[in-house]
This record gives sequence, C-alpha cells and structure tokens, in this order.
Amino acid sequence: MTRADRIAALKAAAKERILILDGSWGVMIQKEKLSEEDYRGALFRDHNHPQKGNNDLLCLTRPDIIGKLHDAYYAAGADISETNTFSSTAIGMADYGMEAAVRDLNLQGARIARASADAWTAKEPHKPRFVAGSIGPLNRTLSISPDVNDPGARAVTFDQVYDSYREQALALHDGGVDLFLVETVFDTLNCKAAIKAILDLEDDGLEPLPIWISGTITDRSGRTLSGQTAEAFWNSVRHAKPFAVGFNCALGAELMRPHIADIARIADTLVAAYPNAGLPNAFGEYDEEPHETGHMLHEWAEAGLVNILGGCCGTTPDHIRHVAEAVAGVTPRQIPERPKAMRLSGLEPFELA
Repeated sequence: MTRADRIAALKAAAKERILILDGSWGVMIQKEKLSEEDYRGALFRDHNHPQKGNNDLLCLTRPDIIGKLHDAYYAAGADISETNTFSSTAIGMADYGMEAAVRDLNLQGARIARASADAWTAKEPHKPRFVAGSIGPLNRTLSISPDVNDPGARAVTFDQVYDSYREQALALHDGGVDLFLVETVFDTLNCKAAIKAILDLEDDGLEPLPIWISGTITDRSGRTLSGQTAEAFWNSVRHAKPFAVGFNCALGAELMRPHIADIARIADTLVAAYPNAGLPNAFGEYDEEPHETGHMLHEWAEAGLVNILGGCCGTTPDHIRHVAEAVAGVTPRQIPERPKAMRLSGLEPFELA
C-alpha cells in the first residue's frame, strides 16, 4: 500500500466507524523496569548526560521494546499507533544532551511503527493499521514568561520553536508516518509553530499529510494552560484544516467530557479524545480500571461526541481493548455544518456573523 492509499483508507475508515488510538507509552515502558544501561545501550555508553527516563531514546537503543509495544496496542484493537517521539525535538532533547540524535530518533521511531503497522495490515487486511507521528509539547513556551517579575521574558523565540518542530516533522515524514499528531498542546502559540512547520513541508515539495491537533485542558477551569477555552482553541487552529481535533491528557474521562462536548458542537472536522485513566492518586499512579474507561467512552460514542478514541496517561493495551470493544458498531459523530462567520479568538472566542 502506498502512503496515498493509506491516507485514503484512513479517511474512509473514519467515515465508517469510530477509530481507535493506542494508549500510554510511559506506563508501559515503566513496566519494563529499565536501567541506565538499557537506555544508553551500546550507542551511547559513554555519553556524558544521564539518560534514564529518556523514553524516546529507546527507539535507538531498545527498538525491540518499542516494536513490542506497537504490536501490543495493534493487537488490542488500535487502528492508529503513535511513534515513540513525544519529546524528540532539539529543545526537548537538550535536557539529555541529545540534540544531535533528533533526526535519528524520529526516523527510527517512524520506521519501527511503520514495520509493525504494515505487518498487522498484512495479517488483517480488512483492518488496516496507521501510524501517527507524535509531536509533543516543549518544556519551553512562547505564551508564558518563565520569570514572574518580567511578563515579557521568553526562554525561546518563535523561530527557534519552529525550527525545532520542522526538524522533527521532516524526519517523521521521511520515516513513513501517515499523519502528524500535534498533541498535549497547552500553549497554542507553540502549536501554531508546529502547524507552520508541518504545512511548510508541502511548500518544499513533500507529500501533504493529515494533521491531528490535540490540546489539553489542564484543570477544572476548562482552559488550556495558556488560557483558552475549548472554542477559542478551535478558532485558533482551524486554519490548518486539521483531519481531527480534540483533547488528551490532564483529565480523566469524567472531567474531560464537557470539553469534548464543547468542541464536538463546533468543530467541522473529526473529533478525537484520549483521556487519562482517571486522575492520579497520591503516588502518581492511575487507578481507573479498563472496564471503567470503556464504559465511560461508550457513553461518549453513543452521545455522538467522537470520531476517534484512545487513552493517555495510565492506560494500557487492556484499556484500549475495552474501549475498542465498547464502541464497536457505534456510529461515529456526524460532522456539523456551521454557517459562515468570522470566528476569532483570544482567551475567549469571538464570532461575527
């Protein structure tokens, strides 16, 4: 199957049923109980920075583990699995002194996922599998000052964020992903830099790929960390004409539901959601059982709120299996037709009909 064929198959599948994304990578990697030596491998045995916890690095040093996790999620019923590249930007990798490895991390992350997806598609041609290039947030923001005494201070410029995301997007594209997933967005301006980096690849002659944008509502305020409501966030990113939009992380299904309902009402594209397995307990662990997640997301599907479902922090292949089984046969959300209007946003949405 060519990439154009896969993209066509992805769009066709989204019209027929609710698609399933994979679950958490962090919780599954933690179960492996890896040592510093596992993270370093032979490639980085003498590197001068500690690497334990640098999960993306495992694409290069323990590709067997990463391939196994893709297989586990596809076996659980996932249609789409993310590359293990959530933090694979030069800015993100600076904490580990791994800026020089960024292109290889993304290339190899995409290739591992591609190999797993293709093997599952060959095994089950009635259910093709797809690869989403994971583009996560940065530990630097363009909207928020790192200095409470200087609101105008910034740790990075827009160009630096753009360049960091461009390097990642280009490598993911070269590695064979089917779509880009700009996820866990808490700063909309960072997201805009990622969107521009992706769209500019087409200007350079690369095949355009679908874009999925997933924000995160950070608490019960119903706003992103940079202050936007769900509708304001949509107004800020809809110019990208994304394949899908929605929310992930921060909240469990119970608390995320009203924000998904808000965006489902207004977004003229697919709506996607992958909540955490509830809220973390006092030990930072997630207690929501797979059948509980499946039950809540089944209600979302029945209410016509979603087109794509999956899991974020604390979710496992068993959670994804329960979600896939719970929404099997449920009609996906119908995309609304909204009247033409000028829709703008700051922290709040503004509409002029």
